[in-house]
Amino acid sequence: MSEVSIYDWPGLDGAAGGSPHMHTASTEAYVVQQGTGRLETLDSRGFTSTPLAPGTVVWFTPGTIHRAINDSGDLRVLVVMQNAGLPENGDAVMTFPAEHLVDVDAYSRAASLASKDADAGDADAEAAARRRRDLALEGYLELKAAVLESGVSALAEFHAAAAGLVSVRTEGWRDLLSGGAERQAAVTGQQLDSLGSLESFYLQEARTTMGERKSRRIYGMCGRIQAWEVSETVVAGT
Repeated sequence: MSEVSIYDWPGLDGAAGGSPHMHTASTEAYVVQQGTGRLETLDSRGFTSTPLAPGTVVWFTPGTIHRAINDSGDLRVLVVMQNAGLPENGDAVMTFPAEHLVDVDAYSRAASLASKDADAGDADAEAAARRRRDLALEGYLELKAAVLESGVSALAEFHAAAAGLVSVRTEGWRDLLSGGAERQAAVTGQQLDSLGSLESFYLQEARTTMGERKSRRIYGMCGRIQAWEVSETVVAGT
């Protein structure tokens, strides 16, 4: 889970927003907290533009190319990602032009942000994020035009290139999945078995955990990211 202030930088088509991209193995959800805008998507339905306003919740599955557009200038969303660990370890692929998708090295050069953890006042970090956003937007606008003209089949080449870029990561992702979401699903299955047998011993292990926000907003794909991390487990009553 993270809080993202969508970039307010005008793009090649005049609309302000982030770097278009897709996730290859995780569903993503937006909960709009502030401001107004749009979520442009390219998926099995073709091109869609979904209005964003406070209270809007929208989610999209792997393979959905999405672009957050900040119409009001102050669009802020809470992002909830499936499969914790995968999005943080290369699950996303940005829509760079084809020459930057030919291999991992070419993509990494285009995607690199040497100062991604810098504070908001770091001019070099912002310039690098803008460059990356503009490059992703260039490729996205080409894909969007192709989908509007030829239909969703125009996405096949990008999908294939994205699969080629992330394939080397999948074994590491399996470890993250087995230790995270897969393990949690197994635990829930065990709890259902216990409840079905009228066993309640596991309920005695209940606990509450606190998280805290990091003090800096890093440069992400869609905007400036404010993340949370676990700080402590609450053990005493109040």
